[in-house]
Formats: sequence, structure tokens, C-alpha cells
Amino acid sequence: MTLQQLEYVMAVFRFRHFAKAAEYCGVTQPTLSSMVQKLEDELGIKIFDRKSQPIAPTPTGKMVVEQAWKVLLRARKLKETVEEEKNSLFGTFTIGILPTIAPYLIPRFFPQLMNKYPDMDVRIVEMKTEDLKRALVRGDVDAGILAQLEGLEEFDSVPLFYEQFFAYVAEGDPLFGKENIKTADLTGEYLWLLDEGHCFRDQLVKFCHLKAATAAKKAYTLGSIETFMRIVESGKGLTFIPELAVYQLDKNHKQLVRPFAIPVPTREIVMITGKNFIRKTLRSLLVEEIQASIPKDMLTLRQTQKKI
Repeated sequence: MTLQQLEYVMAVFRFRHFAKAAEYCGVTQPTLSSMVQKLEDELGIKIFDRKSQPIAPTPTGKMVVEQAWKVLLRARKLKETVEEEKNSLFGTFTIGILPTIAPYLIPRFFPQLMNKYPDMDVRIVEMKTEDLKRALVRGDVDAGILAQLEGLEEFDSVPLFYEQFFAYVAEGDPLFGKENIKTADLTGEYLWLLDEGHCFRDQLVKFCHLKAATAAKKAYTLGSIETFMRIVESGKGLTFIPELAVYQLDKNHKQLVRPFAIPVPTREIVMITGKNFIRKTLRSLLVEEIQASIPKDMLTLRQTQKKI
């Protein structure tokens, strides 16, 4: 029995598919299948029911998977303890990040980080808040970058920056002529919102009391801020964008940006890790590099802002 075999078992369990598990592990399907088969032969049981679709663990296999996860987690912590004692930046480090943060933050620091520390193996995975929390508990990711909100008490949280929300308004919209947007103004039916489950949406709906707008018969939901921005630029409706997105706009598109009236709704972006997180040297470096890439006035909560 080897750690490699246990990793293959966990991959099959997560993907419920041998080919996808092999691709994830970077090996051929025959190699992965053979290694899993050898472990089954050694244990004298079937870990997976290969006839089911998708593939599922047998009753005994579920117990094997649970123990395999614990063994791999302990082996990983052993390696991390040694790396931390050496103040090492080596080893794979996976960060989960919200899709409403990633397109605007990652380009600011990640390429520079890779150029500065070419031997680091930092990997980025986009996921929603609840998926990210589960991934941290399972050990699928090492850290998460998300908006601070209730329900994160089981994790350690390091503040990164504060990001206010802006309205992005089409030229033909009645609100285009306003210098700033009040929550009472948000009654139009062409208000483009993200799907439920995005904390970006949930925070704004709560702050702006958007019940009427979300119930509008022509309301349209998607999972991409960028899609809504293209719709607005084409001349229809209003959406919301985070502050870092404004820095990516050209001069013409910045004319579509409208600030909120005071107090300005603002989200706190944090990095979270498990309570028993070990690689604090690497985490501190990542926090430092991220904050160095952010405009200085976003590192503290401003008097005109209200954290939501």
C-alpha cells in the first residue's frame, strides 16, 4: 500500500470517473486503474462498484476512502511541518477564490509573483463561497480568498483589502444622468444580477433592499459580471461591479461607472485558512504580495464606506 495508491482512490471518489481521475492525477487511465486494482487485491475487497454510473464506492470502500483521506491529510501535514520549519516556499499551494474576485485580483499579483518566485507552485481555483469552505475542510485547497461574511468562524481570517461596489449604467438608462446612485433608485426591471449563491449578489440585494428588482419579470440572472458589463455597454440596463474592475476599464467605459451615495457599500476581502494551518510563512508572503498590488487607499475602510 502506498500514498500514491491512496491518492488515486481519492481522485476516483471525487470525480466518480476513472478517466477524469487519471487526468487530474496526470497519469494514464490504465495506470491509475491498475494501481487501484492492486490495492483492492491487497486488501481483499472491492473499493469501487465499477458497474454503477457514476462510479461509487462499495459499503466497505466508503470506509477505505475515509481512512485514506485521513492518512493523506496526515502525510501532507508532515511535509508541511518540515517545509515551514525550513521557511520554505516549495511545494504545491492551492488557493480557492471567488469568481467575482479572481478576474480583477489575479492579474494584479499572480504574474509578478511567478516572475519573482519561479520555483513556487501556486495554483488558483475559482469556486463559490460554500464550495470553497468545503474544499478547505477536505484539504482540497490550502487557502481561500473571499468576501468576509458570517459563517467563517471555523477558519482563520487575514484581512487583504476593502473593495467598494459601483453601479455600471447603460447610456440609455434613466439612472445614467445621476452623479451617484441611491438604493431607492434601484427599481428598474433591467437590473442584471448574478445567480443566487454568489455572496457578491447576496450582499448587494440585502444592502439595497432589491426585492422589487429581483422579482421584475424581465430580470435576468447569470454567473458572470463580465457578461452583464457587455450587456450594459451595448445599451441596456444596470449592473454592479467591484472596485478593482474599474481599474481595468478604458476611458470610454469609465463613463458608465456611477458611485453609490454615502454610505458606500463595501466588502472586506480576506484570506482564510484552517485553524490548524501550518504554512504561515508562505501565507504571509502571499498576503504581502497581494496587498502590494492593491491601491493603497483600498487597504483600509474609508469613512465614506459601510462594510456589508
